Amino acid sequence: PPRPKAASVLPGTLGVATADDRTMLQFRSLLHRHLARPEAAHFSYGDPQGSAGLRAEIAAYLRSARGVRCEAGQILLTSGTQQALDLVIRATLAPGDPVWIEDPGYPGARAVMEGAGLQLVGVPVDAEGLEVALGEQRAPGARAAYVTPSHQFPLGVTLSMRRRLALIDWARRAGAWILEDDYDSEFRHAGPPLAAMQGMDAAGRVIYIGTFSKALFPGLRIGYAVLPEPLLGPVLRLRSRTDRSPPTLAEGALADFLREGHFAAHLRRARRRVKAARDALVAGLRAGPLTVEPPDQGLHLIAGLPEGMEDTALVPRAAEAGLGVRALSSMCLGPARQGLVVGFSGFAPEVLESAARRFARSLA
Repeated sequence: PPRPKAASVLPGTLGVATADDRTMLQFRSLLHRHLARPEAAHFSYGDPQGSAGLRAEIAAYLRSARGVRCEAGQILLTSGTQQALDLVIRATLAPGDPVWIEDPGYPGARAVMEGAGLQLVGVPVDAEGLEVALGEQRAPGARAAYVTPSHQFPLGVTLSMRRRLALIDWARRAGAWILEDDYDSEFRHAGPPLAAMQGMDAAGRVIYIGTFSKALFPGLRIGYAVLPEPLLGPVLRLRSRTDRSPPTLAEGALADFLREGHFAAHLRRARRRVKAARDALVAGLRAGPLTVEPPDQGLHLIAGLPEGMEDTALVPRAAEAGLGVRALSSMCLGPARQGLVVGFSGFAPEVLESAARRFARSLA
């Protein structure tokens, strides 16, 4: 049967699942396998680091697909990117510590850092990604930097090689941590996924964070952090006090999903669907005065606005046309940039194109 869609989720909304019916049937079968022959781990509190089996499968995947240098013992399973960020920040930083954050940037990371009482230092993003030299000018003694180097959120640019090397060199000299959020690197539409920055870091200053929410579905609630050895103990102790362990039933099914090749097959199908959806969304948005280019990676795009239009005013107009968008200006710390952030995962191409075309024509 087709997967249900929440009536309140408009086409274009960010973060909608990419899993298709085949993926869901396979995952249901794997869950049934573990329920039919339940392991003892399901009946007692588990390892706060997460099951060894799933951590081994994730480590193997990250080494081959992302160029991450890691072993299963470095991986902490979490409920997603937000929990990983929260645990790492609270275990390694103190209120008042200055932290670089991309500007514009991911609102979820900003919320975690503000909640921890950190001093946010917005660092502008240009065509090469985070402007590392400006970060050093504004806060050379920052204790950490949060970046999305493979596909910057929300602008979609890639951190250049020279900037990656400069950032790693700064972190080594400053004794700072780099929080690398690799949230949707599986979805590269032109060529293979870009290698993670963590694999370039010989000094052990990069904390690599990933999630299955984008590649599979958010309801799975499984993400992970690859921790440098000195951080493993402090982060695990904090996790043990707040959340005893990840869900063992879902861990077992996901480990099998990875081990048996279902995840790789799912990604091949998902990339084809997402690319078709991207092209349909672009075609629909181009029916009006918006400036749109199809991105080479990821699950969202930026629509540029004509002079004089304000993105915050267009959000409700898009909703009236049946399209879910976010205002780019709401993701800025410094001077507001204008634009609309629109997702293209989880919806049929014709649905996205129709909604985008209605909205774009309403602006003409």
